[in-house]
Amino acid sequence: MQRFKSILAVLTEDSLAEVAFDRAIHLARVNGAALTLVDVIDQSPGEIGRLMAALTGQRGAEIEEDVLDYHRTRLAGFVERARAEGIEASEAILQGSPFVEVIRMVLREGHDIVIKGATAAPHGRGVLKGFDMHLLRKCPCPVWMLTGPGDGHFDRILAAIDPEPTGDPARDRLDRLVLDLATSLAVRDAAELTVLHAWYLQEEQALRHGRYTKAYKGEVDALIAREQEAAQARVAALMSDYPQVPAERIVLAKGHPGDVIADYAEADRADAIVMGTVGRTGLSGFIMGNTAETILSRVRCSVIAVKPEGFVSPVTLDGAG
Repeated sequence: MQRFKSILAVLTEDSLAEVAFDRAIHLARVNGAALTLVDVIDQSPGEIGRLMAALTGQRGAEIEEDVLDYHRTRLAGFVERARAEGIEASEAILQGSPFVEVIRMVLREGHDIVIKGATAAPHGRGVLKGFDMHLLRKCPCPVWMLTGPGDGHFDRILAAIDPEPTGDPARDRLDRLVLDLATSLAVRDAAELTVLHAWYLQEEQALRHGRYTKAYKGEVDALIAREQEAAQARVAALMSDYPQVPAERIVLAKGHPGDVIADYAEADRADAIVMGTVGRTGLSGFIMGNTAETILSRVRCSVIAVKPEGFVSPVTLDGAG
């Protein structure tokens, strides 16, 4: 069972901070985990003072200290509420590029999950913007991005898996990380868990409609049937280690994964999707695969993005990133 020992909650003013705070408190309580609450100022130390001094002619350092004090007071309110819930929380104000500073804190402190509310929108739900997407792409630990007011508790969780035809050990480990996390969360929230694998035959349309292959419709059908059987076998092998997931909640759907997963999540009214975020295309580690990008651009529910073991963030502690 996946357990979290160190939780980092990002509570920026322009995000669904209350939603993230509620989930962080719940997760810290059920795991007995350490909780760190952070706010981020999108300016490096001293930059606000220099800007204000140039604009107003006043002492910029005093204005910057006022800004810092505002953020400290705001964050202290969250810390006080956490402690009133019996959770011992620490706090930090970060300054600089927001996603970079959050990831550097993960690297320094060894947090094993980041929780953040998506950027707040006028309609009350969150939308994934630059800060959010950078975290999902580049943070080395799982990132839980919450998008709506009801995200403190989940009723339906969707785990998206993609077992490799070649038996790639790295891909297998990533699927197991997704399933470990999804099954644990389903138990803790008493939620219904669905495991979904989207499969398809590469270049099916070309095979069916190409100039020289129209006469081989029966052969294409046979190829599709074999691909479906192979997908079923891969999923069955993987899920044999997760007997707590009922067979009727293990779904195989034909189609391109990004579209299939997004469509299923909407139709099943999923509250959260747990998925891997590095594709199998060999792209650099900080770029998500096409499947993950498609899903994130379409879904309206919360997303927990899991990186494969050995993922190295492009953000470093020495100023890179």
